[in-house]
Amino acid sequence: MPIAETIYVLCAVTSLVAAGLLVRQYLLSRSPMLLWSVAGFLGLAANNVLIYVDLVMVPTINLSAIRALCAAVGLFALLYGLVWEAEA
Repeated sequence: MPIAETIYVLCAVTSLVAAGLLVRQYLLSRSPMLLWSVAGFLGLAANNVLIYVDLVMVPTINLSAIRALCAAVGLFALLYGLVWEAEA
């Protein structure tokens, strides 16, 4: 496996592990900020998985719009959690 594909997979795994750890902590504390962080990291993980699918598995199909949407949803979830839930 070339280095680029390895990095795509490692980024996806890292995002999923971070989301899993955040879920575990959310179940203990029920903090809304953790829930929004989980949603953010799941969006980023979906983006990383789609990068691998787009560039490695089906390079003839352009999935950049779907990738960008997943990343934007994840970042907006993180932003919402950090701005509005931090005030509560």
